[in-house]
Amino acid sequence: MTAPQSAPAPMTVPAVAARKGGPRLTMLTAHDYALARLADAAGVDMVLVGDSLAMVALGRPDTLDVGMDAMIHHTRAVACGVARALVVGDMPFGSYQAADADAVRNAARFLAEGRAGAVKIEGGARVLGRIEAVLRADIPVMGHIGLTPQSVARMGGFKVQGRSARAARALLDDARRLEDAGCFALVLEAVPAPVAQAVTAAVGIPTIGIGAGPHCDGQVLVSHDVLGLFDRFTPRFVKRYAELGREATRALAAFCEEVRSGDFPGPEHSFDMDPRELRAAGLDRPGAPAAEDAPPAGDQG
Repeated sequence: MTAPQSAPAPMTVPAVAARKGGPRLTMLTAHDYALARLADAAGVDMVLVGDSLAMVALGRPDTLDVGMDAMIHHTRAVACGVARALVVGDMPFGSYQAADADAVRNAARFLAEGRAGAVKIEGGARVLGRIEAVLRADIPVMGHIGLTPQSVARMGGFKVQGRSARAARALLDDARRLEDAGCFALVLEAVPAPVAQAVTAAVGIPTIGIGAGPHCDGQVLVSHDVLGLFDRFTPRFVKRYAELGREATRALAAFCEEVRSGDFPGPEHSFDMDPRELRAAGLDRPGAPAAEDAPPAGDQG
């Protein structure tokens, strides 16, 4: 008799950090319970509740227009759907830039209210003090450098970063500073593959690439892109593993057609009633008034 297999151990911050140079890490975004369950069941190591919520779920033009309350709401939903993966909450625009106290307070909300296991903060040297304050509060931080969507106004759009020698050296310096501060992992977004390879080799924490080539310690994508659920635009670094948006449209159109034609609902989708109860209610003849609605015998005229 074969002994039952135990469930995989939950991913933790130390477990993620220990994967440096080992088996590649996987991370996907999720913003609700259903998608979080699917990602977790697929074996994803980390689920990021990204501020991409603003674009793929709320229809906004960028990631700036989503606040803490919305992020906490969705993080808690994701945490309810995850059994193994490490849940990482994405600190939204305006939640940490103003002061250390804001950064610590909002990061703590992700753990206490959202039930996340860590937070992600965008930026390098410019926000290093904020990151250090959050880390001093014993809140694990995943760094994020390269293309940082919350800086889209300063960058002039969603553009590849680190293409010049000076910019590449600045990225490498940022990566080292974030590691020295205590970040347990580092997202590298939209940077040339050789630069990401150099950063990965230079730091002792896992790098998670998105548009950063094949040499990182792991990869992350937005689930809506992977599944074909978001079609406003598709970045070059995205690989669509399914076209669920097209299939969903087909299924919903079929529902509309069957309702209009009368094919749905059928007998198999309906509930029956004891004929005696139906007669007692006076509803055994279509169009007949219910017993309590029928006029008294003396009112027949």
